[in-house]
Amino acid sequence: MHKPLNALPGKRFLHRTAFLFATTSCLFFQVSCQKPLSAENQVVRTAGSNIVELEIDQLQQKYKEGTLTAKEVVQAYLSRIEEIDDNGPSLGSIIEVNPDALQIAEALDKERKEGKVRGPLHGIPVVLKDNIDTHDRMATTAGSRALANSYPLQDSFVAKQLREAGAIIIGKANLSEWANFRGELSTSGWSGLGGQTKNPYVLSRNPCGSSSGSAVAVAANLTVLAIGTETNGSIVCPAHASGVVGIKPTVGLISRSGIIPISYTQDTPGPMARTVRDAAIGLGAMVGVDAADEKTLASEGKVYKDYTQFLKADGLKGKRIGFYKAPLGANYKVDSLMYQAIDFLKSQGAEIVEIDAIGSPGVGNHSFEVMLYEYKHGLNEYFKSLGPDAPIKSVEELIAFNKADTLELKHFNQRFLEMAQEKGDLNSNEYQEALAKLMKGSREEGIDKVMDTHKLDAIVAPTGGPAWKTDLVNGDSFQLGSSSPAAHAGYPSITVPMGFVEELPVGISFFGKAWSEPVLLEIAYGYETGTKHRKAPKFLP
Repeated sequence: MHKPLNALPGKRFLHRTAFLFATTSCLFFQVSCQKPLSAENQVVRTAGSNIVELEIDQLQQKYKEGTLTAKEVVQAYLSRIEEIDDNGPSLGSIIEVNPDALQIAEALDKERKEGKVRGPLHGIPVVLKDNIDTHDRMATTAGSRALANSYPLQDSFVAKQLREAGAIIIGKANLSEWANFRGELSTSGWSGLGGQTKNPYVLSRNPCGSSSGSAVAVAANLTVLAIGTETNGSIVCPAHASGVVGIKPTVGLISRSGIIPISYTQDTPGPMARTVRDAAIGLGAMVGVDAADEKTLASEGKVYKDYTQFLKADGLKGKRIGFYKAPLGANYKVDSLMYQAIDFLKSQGAEIVEIDAIGSPGVGNHSFEVMLYEYKHGLNEYFKSLGPDAPIKSVEELIAFNKADTLELKHFNQRFLEMAQEKGDLNSNEYQEALAKLMKGSREEGIDKVMDTHKLDAIVAPTGGPAWKTDLVNGDSFQLGSSSPAAHAGYPSITVPMGFVEELPVGISFFGKAWSEPVLLEIAYGYETGTKHRKAPKFLP
């Protein structure tokens, strides 16, 4: 039997009664609440500076040479988390660190000495979004106080695959609570357990969500690789806001078993990293058919264990790319960066075709209806998977817990949970009709139609606007985005840094048909190689 979460040795889990005051105070009075760490030369000298910005291949080379061990690297990252995430800028990106991380690293170092190297992730630190089950001394919470002491009975498929690949899960990342599908006027990156995650570039700005902590941890060099999840925008938006690479795969490429769900139709985990290459390595480690997730059966014969084979410097040459213009017009600064990107794509041999619309009218409404039905069903099934000792056993119990809690409903309501609870089961005619309309409108009348009509290899668009100021009173202030076409269809999308609006990073998205990850990686890598827009954050106040 597990001890209560805050009693476990090695936990960096703040008890949230005091944390609420600290978070809101620091939000408005940052100068007095945090140690100054804005000068770039100060940032470089922080803990673990010898491993900052090192990519997976570089770490593997140092392991091979014997100049670094996995234990040393993990210790450096843990020290950096304590210095930068807990103190200093106090990013709030990590909910909990793995108390066994150093022991795991030591065992993997021993394996290497004995001549066993599991693959490119052997000894590489990874952080998981805290809606991904791990069967260890870390809880899986979705950021909710209702699951503060919830310990899954087994690893998620993703955690299992990563462990087998030799990755070291060093912690769990904060997130928009319940992956930002709980209620109205929500603030991305806020959870009842983790408080508010900050954007590492400008601390008063929002990290977007819901995979907020995953993106911030990668950007701030608190991990090499992070895993997020997306239903619509939850990987690509935070990756864009934190200036990193995010891959939202085709639904079914990676199993969702053991992941706290929203939508069986749209949910998918995916890697987040500082480079396309590192993200591609992470992607290959997680794919595979899983009997517990029927969607993965369709991936057989369409996946690769090594996606780095598609990383070609001339990956843009000869590609025919649709320029999705609907997100433009909301921010002229983003538009300017986008047109510069289009000019670069053309200069590298890509042909550009302008597109004004993707999908049938009403697709978003059908998606929302499907999400409500699947949310209720999926959450109730997930709670069952936790066994008889589950702290919450149904959506109904969760709603009741939130109403009774002192913090959960302080900043926004639980309207979406309540709407989901009112729905029937998945045999409902309303659900079946909404699902059919969603699939037809987003696929055969959406991305598939546009790409077939114009004979496209991919579609490109700005990922989003510059990060807005975090506002716990009014909630998020989205300006623009392009995640919906791929999200509704369950198709892949990759975001890569496109440049900066003043000190804030902005991303560019490449998306396409089902199972088109190889061609999207070619294009994304070609763009990244020729532009190199990423720069490390300075934690400006």
